[in-house]
Amino acid sequence: MGLKWTDVIEIAIELSEAHPELDPRTIRFTDLHARVVALPDFDDVPSRSGEKILEAIQQAWIDEL
Repeated sequence: MGLKWTDVIEIAIELSEAHPELDPRTIRFTDLHARVVALPDFDDVPSRSGEKILEAIQQAWIDEL
C-alpha cells in the first residue's frame, strides 16, 4: 500500500532518508511537493495536497532531524 498525503510522518521519514543533504527549514513548498510526489512509495493524487498538508510534512521532517 502506497503513501497518501495523510501519511505525514511516514512521508517525512522517507524524505529525510532520501534527501539527507536538504534542510527542510529552507525548502519551498513547490519543491517539497515535487519531492513528495517523486517518492517511490507515494501513491496519491498530486493535486490533493495543500499548504496545510505541506506544512505538516515540513514540520514532521524538521522533527526527524
